[in-house]
Amino acid sequence: MRVVTSESVNIGHPDKTCDTIADAFLDEALKQDPNSQMAVECSIKDDKLFIYGEATTKAQIDYEKIAREVLKWIGYKNEFHIIKEISEQSPDINQAVVKKELCANDQGMVYGYATNETPEYMPLPIIISHKLMKKYDDFRRKTDNYFADAKGQATIIYDNRKPVAIDTILVSVSHSEKLTNEEIYETIKKEVVDKVLVEYNKLLTDKTKIIINPSGKFTIWGSFGDSGCVGRKIVVDTYGGVGRVGGGCFSSKNATKVDRSGAYYARYVAKNIVAKGYADECEIQVGYAIGMAEPISIDIECFNTNKKSIDEIKKYVESNFSFRPNNIIDELGLLRPIYKETACFGHFGREEFPWEKIKK
Repeated sequence: MRVVTSESVNIGHPDKTCDTIADAFLDEALKQDPNSQMAVECSIKDDKLFIYGEATTKAQIDYEKIAREVLKWIGYKNEFHIIKEISEQSPDINQAVVKKELCANDQGMVYGYATNETPEYMPLPIIISHKLMKKYDDFRRKTDNYFADAKGQATIIYDNRKPVAIDTILVSVSHSEKLTNEEIYETIKKEVVDKVLVEYNKLLTDKTKIIINPSGKFTIWGSFGDSGCVGRKIVVDTYGGVGRVGGGCFSSKNATKVDRSGAYYARYVAKNIVAKGYADECEIQVGYAIGMAEPISIDIECFNTNKKSIDEIKKYVESNFSFRPNNIIDELGLLRPIYKETACFGHFGREEFPWEKIKK
């Protein structure tokens, strides 16, 4: 028996706010110029937003307007002071990447993971956590008493690598000072927790614990209660601590950055291996070098759950997939403005994204 806990954070958490703004910049660049090289990030604290990074693009981007629109959409009612520092991509990097064949934008390793323990081919703890946050975000937009900053957490009991029970559900939400702790508990349990857990009622037991707002007070939210910046929630963005993560974040980066596109493709391949029934679990590690198209390493781990030999699985991968940046971008269609929607509720396990498709 083992216990696994994963968390998700809502869009009003300052880190996720910054991820969303950065990916909104990227989408706007790609709308105008699909070949944009983007890595424009931001940091937030109180009523200040610092926008910074590199952009080589033909697009005309009104960074301040986009940032203010996202902040208003999230739920901020105050005005922000915005500081901006943006330059073009280093020509040293550009000449290494933009060649006759597109090459990796950086060195490093990426991971992809899949498991058949859920219909989404994702670990159960992170899937439940994301669903809690999505349900909360839908709910809080219909009321003036709950705000955008929130966290969801699920603790699952495993036996023989399979989930057998929900141990604990934890939700913390920002709220109006008008509300009592009892009102918050009853409302969030009814409108969020119960509506998510109905899908998993077979895993509920008389020992399952539901914890809501254990701090007792969460009225100061977002950038006024914490600071935030892009890329600080890579475990939330990926597999909730079950599958490993690489060295870089996703948000703000266009598809030549293999931190993002390589991780998407590794998930795509791992999911296909599991969906084909070749293994119950699969984790893929891919190593890249800046200025090179072909990965320097590919490793496949199935945790002794494989139904075919690892050599057969490797042959399947070699025959059907290519981790070269050009192919990843073409096969998954990564020059489109699809990234703002990835910034919250996880990059994986959501059918709307092309790296979640099963290859025929």
